[in-house]
Amino acid sequence: MITRQRLSEHARSVPNPVTAARALAGPAGPDRVEDPVIAWMQRIRTTLGLVATAWLILAYPLREGRQDFLLGKLEELLIGCAIVVVAGVVGIGLCIALARAPLGRLYAGRLLGPLLALAAPVLGVGVIWLMTAALSGDIVTPDDVGPHDITFGLFGTFLGTAFTGLLVVLLFVVLALVCVVVLVAAVLFTLVALVVGLNSCFRTGDVHELLPALLSPLLVWCLFGFQLFDGPDVAAPPEVLYAFMLGGPLSVTALSLWEIRRLRTRYGITLASLLGR
Repeated sequence: MITRQRLSEHARSVPNPVTAARALAGPAGPDRVEDPVIAWMQRIRTTLGLVATAWLILAYPLREGRQDFLLGKLEELLIGCAIVVVAGVVGIGLCIALARAPLGRLYAGRLLGPLLALAAPVLGVGVIWLMTAALSGDIVTPDDVGPHDITFGLFGTFLGTAFTGLLVVLLFVVLALVCVVVLVAAVLFTLVALVVGLNSCFRTGDVHELLPALLSPLLVWCLFGFQLFDGPDVAAPPEVLYAFMLGGPLSVTALSLWEIRRLRTRYGITLASLLGR
């Protein structure tokens, strides 16, 4: 007899898409310096940013519909990820090329973390495409399985054509439900991997602790420029809009400068040590 405790243990053993995404896209270098104060300040800044965004959306009407707003935010997320990926590739490449031996080889040996952070959303998108194709009938349909199929043809011989047809329908219903569950999990996994990867600058901190602090201001100022050309999301007064739009870049830049200073004073991590000079 299966007890409630066993059911709970089985439920906990099921892969969690959020946990899996955070494990792949979040910083996790074995020899990486992790300052709890820096992590705490970053969480506070992210929380304040989310609260400010929610207040702005609730206080002022949207210029476009909710669907367009969500699509716009998804577009900003993808643009931000593209900026971080390009900047991260250039930054890591410069570190490997300009650092004195043996730091270049050391940085190259730490590329697994950034590669996993990049592979996570790609994997999620691939599963989403596969499940969507399966649900839309692009892979296999009930018409592809029937009396001409060797397996169900044998079932039809012994059990009858009507029962075999019902069995095929039930099988595809079960497979459709499984695809829907996997699709929802894949969407959640991909979104979390993108957000966590963006916040961690796709684990460039696994290569060197200074890289996220150097890349974050570049990211937010590029997004600020994109928002200027794209237009505001809400019909708010100009002073409110510009205060909100500048709040993110200024706060991230100030936090990055403070993080660089703290890494230098507490752990001796400097730009010179980054290149071994």
